Amino acid sequence: MRVLVVEDEERFADGLRDGLEAEGFAVDVALDGVDGLWLARENSYDAIVLDVMLPGLNGYRLCRTLRAERDWTPILMLTAKEGEWDEIEGLDTGADDYLTKPVSYAVLLARLRALLRREARERPVVLAAGDLRLDPAARTVSRAGRDIEVTAREFAVLEFLLRRAGEAVSKRTILDHVWGDDFEGDPNIVEVYVRRLRNKVDRPFGRRSLLTSRGHGYRLVPDDGDR
Repeated sequence: MRVLVVEDEERFADGLRDGLEAEGFAVDVALDGVDGLWLARENSYDAIVLDVMLPGLNGYRLCRTLRAERDWTPILMLTAKEGEWDEIEGLDTGADDYLTKPVSYAVLLARLRALLRREARERPVVLAAGDLRLDPAARTVSRAGRDIEVTAREFAVLEFLLRRAGEAVSKRTILDHVWGDDFEGDPNIVEVYVRRLRNKVDRPFGRRSLLTSRGHGYRLVPDDGDR
């Protein structure tokens, strides 16, 4: 399983990475909130361990941003601040659990494993269109039995289209649901991600599933676009 640790105390972060790797986890570390958000968007993780007091972008804002982008990766929030209101704020922003530092590594590991077990129990159904498969809980994509590596954002776009398979979905709708309705960047970013997905899930398999619906946006069909 793959875990993202977002923690600005480098010594603590390194120790946490060493401990989790010894338990068999693959671990990425970000030392500030901006890098943490970038990694979370570009990669698929089974869980995120997130400090609150981060430079650049604090943990509350990072968590809120991910949830606004429909990223439901389990988040275990850490803070040196004490008090029930801090815990309430953390949980209200979308965190799944909350620990106050200093924290025992054994307790942190137990809480992390509990989050992962809970996620497995609540696993949504696998989404499919023809032989294209997407598992929202495992965050995996496959076609014709072959695994396909996608970034977190590519995964979010594909999941959104799969949930509306057969429907023409506008570029604006995709932006609002994947990037958030406060996105102020270039709306053509959707075209970039659709092109990336076609290069990963269609062309290598000789398929045409991600179609352009002129004047309407994009449509995902099981195969072959003349439908």
